Amino acid sequence: MPRIPGARNRLQNTPVNGSKKVLLAAPRGYCAGVDRAVIAVEKALNLYGAPVYVRKQIVHNVHVVAELEEQGAIFVEEVDEVPEGSHIVFSAHGVSPAVVNAAADRGLQAIDATCPLVTKVHREAVRFDRDDFEILLIGHAGHEEVEGTAGHALEATTIVNGPEDVPHVVVKNPNKVVWLSQTTLSVDETMETVRLLRERFPNLQDPPSDDICYATQNRQVAIKKIANDSDLVIVVGSANSSNSVRLVEVALEYGARAAYRVDYSTEIRQEWLDGVETVGVTSGASVPEVLVDEVLRDLAGAGYLDVQEVKTAEEDLMFSLPKELRKDLAGNRDARALGGRTR
Repeated sequence: MPRIPGARNRLQNTPVNGSKKVLLAAPRGYCAGVDRAVIAVEKALNLYGAPVYVRKQIVHNVHVVAELEEQGAIFVEEVDEVPEGSHIVFSAHGVSPAVVNAAADRGLQAIDATCPLVTKVHREAVRFDRDDFEILLIGHAGHEEVEGTAGHALEATTIVNGPEDVPHVVVKNPNKVVWLSQTTLSVDETMETVRLLRERFPNLQDPPSDDICYATQNRQVAIKKIANDSDLVIVVGSANSSNSVRLVEVALEYGARAAYRVDYSTEIRQEWLDGVETVGVTSGASVPEVLVDEVLRDLAGAGYLDVQEVKTAEEDLMFSLPKELRKDLAGNRDARALGGRTR
């Protein structure tokens, strides 16, 4: 396990009026899709041995990636960097059919760790493309998830980054247009983008179900609950984590006096805490709880000993492992039961 930076608390215990406390948002941290993807890489390493290759970051968190690298995972940008015949894991953000085909052409043994909620959006894109709809995909151009979804209906898809893009959207037939979205966006901003799109295209259709994932929504609801009571909000998450970045924006929008994103507790600056009585803490959906614990430990050292968890939802969703792993794990168990030799 890689060392978490910050074994020594650098923060000072500076007095403020009243009691110093932490409002700890719940739910926070790992969602079911992230948990599944990380476990998939770990199981693959145990089953096949190192190295196991992963296209892009399995999830957007620098600590998780470093941990898996120490166990023998090798992260690559594209499949042509992977030796022929090797095992490769597709990240939780999903891939386009072109990536799947490229991996097959190299004889790679692919394990698809795409979050099932992203796969749902892929299927929607395929269906609407088949039915001759134009798809307005609300999301951030260049994000792996957006590239993967657009790749399932390349000719039919226009990417809409946000409200600012709406005036420039051009469609061929305004009567056959549907919107889909990246799963990790701000709910409020997405709905505003949809509202503006519908002003331009009154017959714009909605997806059959909400595309923004339950975990993204739950974490945003939780931070809204505590933002107005927080002098400072700290969001644990990486810079390339869309849902973590959105949490900072939502905190500020809903009343936090200040809000910052950090990967590790050592990134918290003393001046952020000067005169601060209440700190709100949360974490993005790809963040292990150990990183939040480090933040709470350092805040405790700075006098923030009263930790109050504010829970707005219960999460108990679990996803099964990718089918490729389930098959090989079952075969491995069968071989053991028969006394066969396994790796």
